This record gives sequence, C-alpha cells and structure tokens, in this order.
Amino acid sequence: MEFRLPPLYAIIDPVQARDLEPVVVADLLLSAGVRLIQYRGKQDNSRCMFEASCAIAERVRQAVGIFIVNDRADVARLSGADGVHVGQEDLRVEQARQILLPSQCVGISTHTRAQFEEAETTSADYIAFGPIFPTGSKERPDPVVGLEKLREMRGLTRKPLVAIGGITLDNAASVIEAGADSVAVIHDLLAAKDIGAQARKFLRTLG
Repeated sequence: MEFRLPPLYAIIDPVQARDLEPVVVADLLLSAGVRLIQYRGKQDNSRCMFEASCAIAERVRQAVGIFIVNDRADVARLSGADGVHVGQEDLRVEQARQILLPSQCVGISTHTRAQFEEAETTSADYIAFGPIFPTGSKERPDPVVGLEKLREMRGLTRKPLVAIGGITLDNAASVIEAGADSVAVIHDLLAAKDIGAQARKFLRTLG
C-alpha cells in the first residue's frame, strides 16, 4: 500500500511550546484540522516522553490522524504511535523496524545527497530533507540546502518527501512547488499567538 502524508507535518517541541503542555498543543492542532503530528521531546526523560506520547497518540487516533515519535522507537512502540522518525545519529531504519510493530512506519532525516541516497535504499516509509532555510530549532543545525537541492532530491525517490528547516507560512508554498509532499513546521506554529489559527492558515496555504 502506498504511504501518504498530509501536507502539514506539525512538530510539537516542548522547548518551543512556551508554557503549554504538549497535549494541549496537540488538541489545538487537531481542532484546527492538522492530521500529522510528531512529538519531539529532546530534553524529556523516558517517562515524560512516554506519558506525553501516550496522551497525544490517543487524541490523534481519535482524530484519525498520524502520530510520530521523534528518535525513540521504544516509546513509539509502547505508546501506540503510528511510527518513529529517526535522525542520522539514531537507530538505523532497519534497527528501528526490529522494535516496532509491522504496522508502524519509519521516517528518516537527511541533510546531504549521500545521506538521501542511502535512505532511499532502506525500508523507510518517507524521507525528510533539509534544512531548506536557516533554522533556529536546532543548537547545531546542518548547512542550509535550499529549494534547488530539494528539487534534485525529488528526482531521486518515489517515497514521500518531507521538507524540514526554517519553513514558514510565507515560504511553505514554494517548498511544495519544489517537490515536497509535506512540510515540517515547528517554530512558525508554536510561536504564534493563536496556534490553531496559524495551523489553519498553513492548511489553507498548502491546499
């Protein structure tokens, strides 16, 4: 079965969520119509990440959406998430598969053509590529790749392609036009005064 992703890939990062609990942010996003959420608890201990993931997974399930846990295949499996997203320093795709259920998916982040080509040879359900634009969501971000490089990666795979890094309401449409199936957004959603209203603007922009 072909794996499909909604055009908006919303990422909840507690560090950027101000004083809002992750589950509250999830409720705001889901109420706005978002149907793909990743939880990125980089600074969570295992129990906090598990409990937050369980709560978000239940809400996303009720909304008939897709919930992805960042980095932690064990938490994804135990929380009932739809899958895990791994980076270049995490478990390899096939290693994550050994932990997950057969029905759960795996996505992987890439930042260079070599990494992208390697990811294409794996069983990853989707590949993320970036940062497309300068981003402040990481302490040590990889070099910006830009829209032209994204177009180049589009020609290398038939897997769903997620663009990451510095994507805002103003540039999101250009990223889709360059070949991305979905755009991952953290800051431009979570920093908004009204997260739900901002999410609705993204959804309208992305069609």
